[in-house]
Amino acid sequence: MIRRKNHTDMEIIRRLHMPSNYNSTILLSLCALVFFVVAISCDTPKPPPPPVDPVAHKVEISQWHEKRMASLTSQTGWLNLSGLFWLDEGEHTFGAHASNDLVFPADKVPEYMGSFIIKDGKVGIKVNSGVDVLHDGAPIMAMDLVIGRGATELTYGSLSWFIIEREGGSKAVRLRDSEHPDLQAFKGVDMYDIDPAWRVQATIEPYDPPKMITVPTVYGTVREQPSPGALVFEINGEEYRLDPIDGEQLFVIFADETNGEETYGAGRFLYVDPPGEDGTTFIDFNKAYNPPCAFTAFATCPLPPLQNRLAVAVTAGERRYEGGGH
Repeated sequence: MIRRKNHTDMEIIRRLHMPSNYNSTILLSLCALVFFVVAISCDTPKPPPPPVDPVAHKVEISQWHEKRMASLTSQTGWLNLSGLFWLDEGEHTFGAHASNDLVFPADKVPEYMGSFIIKDGKVGIKVNSGVDVLHDGAPIMAMDLVIGRGATELTYGSLSWFIIEREGGSKAVRLRDSEHPDLQAFKGVDMYDIDPAWRVQATIEPYDPPKMITVPTVYGTVREQPSPGALVFEINGEEYRLDPIDGEQLFVIFADETNGEETYGAGRFLYVDPPGEDGTTFIDFNKAYNPPCAFTAFATCPLPPLQNRLAVAVTAGERRYEGGGH
């Protein structure tokens, strides 16, 4: 039996026998349509982030601030620092008497306690007879000291000390006093009013490979730190950029036009969550906080890199602390 050609069959045959320029025209039209759709999608800006719940945000910042104050007043906080003594190669005596190389608080320790010995980058301690310097609750006479993470901590009365290491392998004795008067006088740190408007969306522009940024310090040294990319964001319609230091969270050292008047003169610190798959994150300036040097002269703070000085007043986060410091 012969099947009749229906209209669909005839249409297919008709198109197959059409001139090639007709098919080319159709193909070009389809390509143009695809290009138009892609172009439109590329030019379409990302939708704005959903609005933050102001009540939940206020609770979040308040809890963050409480933890921050608890950290400052803890045994490992910045308010109990009582001394910082840099060590050169050789032997350095310590105690309360002014003739010592390292002079500890006169009302806290004996006049002559012993000496620190630094040789070939290693640090040891010798303790004078009759002086009860303790390690893990037991008196010592001499020992080699671990430096950096897991550093050996020694104590005498309310004082404790350990060795830190900084740029170029330089080493220092960091001294704490659990009865430091600054702990007793501390009444907290004032903050600007919490404002969700200072929680701004930022896009990261990656550095490939990550570049090293120069970070100066209060002691006139410099640190080279890795930065994964620039955080790009807007404040009042103006674009700004910050270079963070890489880590589990991005660490930002920045300056702005409030410094020296309303906030600490040498800038503030801020942590930022790493960007998501879309390359965006949020910078919450309500969590901008004072560096250790705002509280003590015995810290070794980094300073804002030149590119992290914002030409805008960031009226969010911690205000200037009216106490000790650089």
